[in-house]
Amino acid sequence: MPASEAAEHRANCLDRLREESVDLLVIGAGIIGSRVAYEAAYRGLRVVLVDAGDFGGQTSAASSKLLHGGLRYLATGDLRLVRELQAERNALATRIAPHLVRPLPLLLVVERGHARRVPQLAAALALYSLVSGFSRPLPRLLRRARAAELVPVDRTAIRACGLIREACTHDARLTLATVRAAARAGAVTLNYVRAIGFERANGRIAASVLEDVRTGARWTLRCGAVVSATGPWLDSVRRLEDPRARPLTRLSKGVHAFLPLEGEWHAGVALFDDSRSALAIPWQGMLLLGATDTHFEGDPADAAPDSADIEALLTAFSGVLPRDQLRPDRVVHGIAGVRVLPPGNGETALASRRHVTTVGPGGMISIAGGKLTAHRAIALDALRRLPANLRPHCLSPSDEALPGARGRDTAAVALQRRVDPETASHLLQLYGAEATRVLAYANSDPNALDPIHAGGPDVWAQALFAIDEEWALTVEDITSRRTTLTMRGLAVEGVCRALGTLVPHRTEFPPLFMAANRSVGETIRASP
Repeated sequence: MPASEAAEHRANCLDRLREESVDLLVIGAGIIGSRVAYEAAYRGLRVVLVDAGDFGGQTSAASSKLLHGGLRYLATGDLRLVRELQAERNALATRIAPHLVRPLPLLLVVERGHARRVPQLAAALALYSLVSGFSRPLPRLLRRARAAELVPVDRTAIRACGLIREACTHDARLTLATVRAAARAGAVTLNYVRAIGFERANGRIAASVLEDVRTGARWTLRCGAVVSATGPWLDSVRRLEDPRARPLTRLSKGVHAFLPLEGEWHAGVALFDDSRSALAIPWQGMLLLGATDTHFEGDPADAAPDSADIEALLTAFSGVLPRDQLRPDRVVHGIAGVRVLPPGNGETALASRRHVTTVGPGGMISIAGGKLTAHRAIALDALRRLPANLRPHCLSPSDEALPGARGRDTAAVALQRRVDPETASHLLQLYGAEATRVLAYANSDPNALDPIHAGGPDVWAQALFAIDEEWALTVEDITSRRTTLTMRGLAVEGVCRALGTLVPHRTEFPPLFMAANRSVGETIRASP
């Protein structure tokens, strides 16, 4: 829909919420909350999904981008979790979101000086094969010469290495696709709307006071049940229900860094060490390094990478990858996500990655944590705790494909006729079959397919599609989650100024687009 219609649609949704009651309010539109909303709406419940920020705007857009098969959790003895993760990864890659999932072999490296870890690696690969039912390709030990053909590693720095099958995704767009699926199933989806209080009837939550973050307008939404999937804000929202609620979680900060990708990368690299968290993977044409795992206190909104975090990431791989690729000045962007972990003592890196769930005294279901790969199963766990009069009878995950998953081959043909191979590949990876809807903006103006920044593949039509169809309300919504501009270090002043002319409300596409393109074209090309 045009931007004016998108704004009108949002206003109509807000008006409806002032007058109607719903079955379920879901607070928090990360990957788990959006899946809760979709599964509930798909089963016929009247659902409202809100988030105080953007859809997938926090930890769900700051993951390691991997759909883990769970090898690292063999060390904790949680074999059931490993089996669950592998089944879910397969479902996402083959049925749910094949357009957003890419196979990624992962090289497990034992560095020189750590000979004792070689038999541990061999044992882990054998157990991983067993738990996965010996599905092919089998995990295996790999010669160092072969490893160097897959990834530009220093063979002299490696004692041993193994190879396993993994997969990567665009986490922010996977979340956004899930929100869009929820909306298509009938859910009302609103970003930049937060819950600030609850009202009770007969001891149970019967309504929530909501606030439009952008305007300050407030209203009361009557609801039959509430699910809070607010990630690191879980305990804060629980205290809205019960000021005496004790903390249910502890938090850790995970930082990732993006660098230009050099050389041939046919796999990712993970250090097989006690941290079990250091990895380097090719992602969207960039090199992604991750992840730190440190205890975090304070407001999760303040979590950010610092120089020590970035240095730790670069240092972790300094003996394995070429040193000239790991210079601090090559880092173009860093992200920080705050993980939700069960309470306990000890290092956060060794804590369980199982999700945490509770039902409060007013009936609010709070759920957070777990792994991105398992988000469908986690969402169903929340729905199982709904009141009996609302709980769906069938609670196996829906296998319906997300928007864009079907018809990719047809879209690929259409793209090949209009854009260069790099742009075509980029649009297919982000939108799948819906890339043709992005392409349609060129019917009004061929400049819509021009790059937003000459250094990357994102085009102007993506920004317009983000505003018209994907609820983008700010420049950051576009640069950080609808496109890859921020991760590539391309969200420079000229780009942001140009995008700022499009949000939050734009007029007809051709004149405004042309004006924006003319006014900042030279600035963008000159930007560092």
